[in-house]
Amino acid sequence: MIEKNVVTDFCSEASEPVIDASTYVHPLAAVIGNVILGKNIMVSPTAVVRGDEGQPLHVGDDSNIQDGVVIHALETEMNGKPVAKNLYQVDGRSYGAYVGCRVSLAHQVQIHGPAVVLDDTFVGMKSLVFKSFVGKGCVIEPGSIVMGVTVADGRYVPAGSVIRTQEDADALPEIGADYPFRAMNPGVVHVNTALAKGYMVKQGN
Repeated sequence: MIEKNVVTDFCSEASEPVIDASTYVHPLAAVIGNVILGKNIMVSPTAVVRGDEGQPLHVGDDSNIQDGVVIHALETEMNGKPVAKNLYQVDGRSYGAYVGCRVSLAHQVQIHGPAVVLDDTFVGMKSLVFKSFVGKGCVIEPGSIVMGVTVADGRYVPAGSVIRTQEDADALPEIGADYPFRAMNPGVVHVNTALAKGYMVKQGN
Protein backbone atom coordinates (compact mmCIF):
# COMPACT_ATOMS: atom_id res chain seq x y z
CA MET A 1 0.00 0.00 0.00
CA ILE A 2 1.30 3.40 -1.00
CA GLU A 3 -0.83 6.40 -0.02
CA LYS A 4 -0.96 9.97 1.23
CA ASN A 5 -1.16 10.80 4.91
CA VAL A 6 -4.11 12.63 6.42
CA VAL A 7 -4.01 16.26 7.57
CA THR A 8 -3.89 16.81 11.36
CA ASP A 9 -2.75 19.49 13.82
CA PHE A 10 0.69 17.84 13.77
CA CYS A 11 0.88 17.36 9.99
CA SER A 12 -0.45 20.28 7.96
CA GLU A 13 -0.03 18.78 4.49
CA ALA A 14 -1.10 15.57 2.80
CA SER A 15 2.00 14.22 1.07
CA GLU A 16 2.42 11.48 -1.52
CA PRO A 17 5.46 9.24 -0.96
CA VAL A 18 8.32 9.96 -3.38
CA ILE A 19 9.65 6.59 -4.52
CA ASP A 20 12.31 6.09 -7.18
CA ALA A 21 11.16 3.97 -10.11
CA SER A 22 13.86 1.37 -9.38
CA THR A 23 12.63 0.71 -5.82
CA TYR A 24 10.36 -2.26 -5.12
CA VAL A 25 7.60 -1.99 -2.53
CA HIS A 26 5.96 -5.35 -1.82
CA PRO A 27 2.13 -5.31 -1.95
CA LEU A 28 2.04 -6.32 1.73
CA ALA A 29 4.21 -3.37 2.78
CA ALA A 30 2.95 0.12 3.63
CA VAL A 31 4.56 3.42 2.62
CA ILE A 32 2.50 6.38 3.77
CA GLY A 33 2.86 10.15 3.67
CA ASN A 34 6.00 12.29 3.58
CA VAL A 35 8.48 9.54 2.72
CA ILE A 36 11.42 9.68 0.32
CA LEU A 37 12.77 6.34 -0.92
CA GLY A 38 15.90 6.40 -3.12
CA LYS A 39 17.09 3.97 -5.78
CA ASN A 40 17.25 0.16 -5.72
CA ILE A 41 15.56 -0.24 -2.34
CA MET A 42 13.84 -3.49 -1.37
CA VAL A 43 10.81 -2.89 0.86
CA SER A 44 9.83 -6.36 2.04
CA PRO A 45 6.45 -7.81 3.09
CA THR A 46 4.92 -6.33 6.28
CA ALA A 47 7.42 -3.44 6.42
CA VAL A 48 5.90 -0.08 7.35
CA VAL A 49 7.37 3.34 6.51
CA ARG A 50 4.84 5.80 7.89
CA GLY A 51 5.49 9.51 7.44
CA ASP A 52 2.20 10.74 8.89
CA GLU A 53 3.41 12.00 12.29
CA GLY A 54 7.11 12.82 12.27
CA GLN A 55 8.33 13.69 8.79
CA PRO A 56 9.93 13.59 6.38
CA LEU A 57 11.28 10.07 6.52
CA HIS A 58 14.20 9.34 4.18
CA VAL A 59 15.85 6.11 3.03
CA GLY A 60 18.86 6.36 0.71
CA ASP A 61 19.93 4.43 -2.38
CA ASP A 62 20.67 0.70 -2.23
CA SER A 63 19.32 0.28 1.30
CA ASN A 64 16.93 -2.46 2.36
CA ILE A 65 13.87 -2.48 4.59
CA GLN A 66 13.29 -6.11 5.50
CA ASP A 67 10.23 -7.99 6.74
CA GLY A 68 8.42 -6.39 9.68
CA VAL A 69 10.61 -3.27 9.83
CA VAL A 70 8.94 -0.11 11.13
CA ILE A 71 10.20 3.40 10.33
CA HIS A 72 8.20 6.09 12.09
CA ALA A 73 8.86 9.27 14.08
CA LEU A 74 7.53 11.51 16.83
CA GLU A 75 5.67 14.62 15.68
CA THR A 76 7.93 17.14 13.98
CA GLU A 77 5.26 19.84 13.68
CA MET A 78 2.51 21.21 15.90
CA ASN A 79 -0.03 23.75 14.66
CA GLY A 80 2.20 24.62 11.73
CA LYS A 81 5.37 25.14 13.79
CA PRO A 82 8.37 22.78 13.79
CA VAL A 83 9.11 20.71 16.89
CA ALA A 84 12.88 21.16 16.87
CA LYS A 85 13.67 18.53 19.51
CA ASN A 86 12.22 15.84 17.25
CA LEU A 87 14.23 16.76 14.15
CA TYR A 88 17.73 15.81 13.03
CA GLN A 89 19.74 17.77 10.49
CA VAL A 90 21.50 15.86 7.71
CA ASP A 91 23.25 17.77 4.92
CA GLY A 92 21.36 20.92 5.82
CA ARG A 93 17.88 19.40 5.76
CA SER A 94 15.60 18.42 8.64
CA TYR A 95 14.22 14.90 9.03
CA GLY A 96 12.02 13.01 11.43
CA ALA A 97 14.03 9.89 10.58
CA TYR A 98 16.91 9.52 8.16
CA VAL A 99 18.43 6.29 6.86
CA GLY A 100 21.44 6.64 4.58
CA CYS A 101 22.67 4.66 1.58
CA ARG A 102 23.54 0.95 1.63
CA VAL A 103 21.96 0.52 5.06
CA SER A 104 20.46 -2.84 6.00
CA LEU A 105 17.47 -2.85 8.33
CA ALA A 106 17.04 -6.53 9.15
CA HIS A 107 13.79 -8.27 10.10
CA GLN A 108 11.62 -6.50 12.70
CA VAL A 109 13.97 -3.55 13.23
CA GLN A 110 12.42 -0.33 14.51
CA ILE A 111 13.86 3.01 13.48
CA HIS A 112 11.82 5.51 15.47
CA GLY A 113 12.59 9.14 14.98
CA PRO A 114 14.07 11.35 15.89
CA ALA A 115 16.75 9.04 14.51
CA VAL A 116 19.57 8.92 11.99
CA VAL A 117 21.38 5.84 10.66
CA LEU A 118 24.16 6.77 8.25
CA ASP A 119 25.63 4.98 5.21
CA ASP A 120 26.87 1.38 5.20
CA THR A 121 25.44 0.47 8.61
CA PHE A 122 23.80 -2.86 9.45
CA VAL A 123 20.98 -2.91 12.00
CA GLY A 124 20.32 -6.44 13.20
CA MET A 125 17.06 -8.26 13.75
CA LYS A 126 14.64 -6.93 16.41
CA SER A 127 16.82 -3.91 17.25
CA LEU A 128 15.51 -0.44 18.13
CA VAL A 129 17.10 2.91 17.30
CA PHE A 130 15.27 5.82 18.99
CA LYS A 131 16.31 9.41 19.62
CA SER A 132 19.78 8.50 18.39
CA PHE A 133 22.35 9.31 15.72
CA VAL A 134 24.24 6.26 14.41
CA GLY A 135 27.31 6.92 12.29
CA LYS A 136 28.68 5.35 9.12
CA GLY A 137 29.85 1.77 8.82
CA CYS A 138 28.40 0.59 12.13
CA VAL A 139 26.91 -2.77 13.10
CA ILE A 140 24.06 -2.99 15.58
CA GLU A 141 23.85 -6.67 16.40
CA PRO A 142 20.43 -8.34 16.87
CA GLY A 143 18.17 -7.53 19.78
CA SER A 144 19.84 -4.27 20.77
CA ILE A 145 18.39 -0.97 21.98
CA VAL A 146 20.11 2.30 21.10
CA MET A 147 18.30 5.19 22.74
CA GLY A 148 19.23 8.82 23.30
CA VAL A 149 22.86 8.60 22.17
CA THR A 150 25.30 9.28 19.34
CA VAL A 151 27.23 6.29 18.03
CA ALA A 152 30.52 7.15 16.30
CA ASP A 153 31.43 5.83 12.85
CA GLY A 154 32.76 2.29 12.66
CA ARG A 155 31.51 1.00 16.03
CA TYR A 156 29.52 -2.11 16.84
CA VAL A 157 26.83 -2.75 19.43
CA PRO A 158 27.05 -6.28 20.86
CA ALA A 159 23.89 -8.39 20.57
CA GLY A 160 21.28 -7.66 23.21
CA SER A 161 22.95 -4.49 24.47
CA VAL A 162 21.00 -1.56 25.88
CA ILE A 163 22.87 1.66 25.09
CA ARG A 164 21.17 4.53 26.96
CA THR A 165 24.00 6.82 28.04
CA GLN A 166 26.57 8.67 25.97
CA GLU A 167 29.26 7.14 28.17
CA ASP A 168 28.14 3.66 27.08
CA ALA A 169 27.99 4.76 23.45
CA ASP A 170 31.50 6.22 23.58
CA ALA A 171 32.79 2.94 25.04
CA LEU A 172 31.43 0.81 22.18
CA PRO A 173 34.18 -1.23 20.49
CA GLU A 174 35.56 -0.26 17.13
CA ILE A 175 35.14 -2.59 14.17
CA GLY A 176 38.55 -4.10 13.51
CA ALA A 177 39.92 -6.58 11.01
CA ASP A 178 39.05 -9.50 13.29
CA TYR A 179 35.42 -8.49 13.88
CA PRO A 180 33.36 -11.43 12.53
CA PHE A 181 30.54 -9.33 11.03
CA ARG A 182 32.79 -6.71 9.45
CA ALA A 183 32.05 -7.76 5.86
CA MET A 184 28.43 -8.83 6.31
CA ASN A 185 26.57 -5.70 5.23
CA PRO A 186 27.85 -5.55 1.62
CA GLY A 187 26.53 -9.06 1.09
CA VAL A 188 23.14 -8.20 2.56
CA VAL A 189 22.97 -5.09 0.36
CA HIS A 190 23.87 -7.17 -2.71
CA VAL A 191 21.13 -9.72 -2.01
CA ASN A 192 18.44 -7.12 -1.46
CA THR A 193 19.28 -4.85 -4.38
CA ALA A 194 19.25 -7.94 -6.60
CA LEU A 195 15.85 -8.92 -5.20
CA ALA A 196 14.51 -5.41 -5.82
CA LYS A 197 15.67 -5.50 -9.42
CA GLY A 198 14.31 -9.00 -9.94
CA TYR A 199 10.88 -8.22 -8.54
CA MET A 200 10.66 -5.04 -10.60
CA VAL A 201 11.41 -7.05 -13.74
CA LYS A 202 8.84 -9.64 -12.72
CA GLN A 203 6.09 -7.05 -12.49
CA GLY A 204 7.10 -5.54 -15.82
CA ASN A 205 8.96 -2.41 -14.71
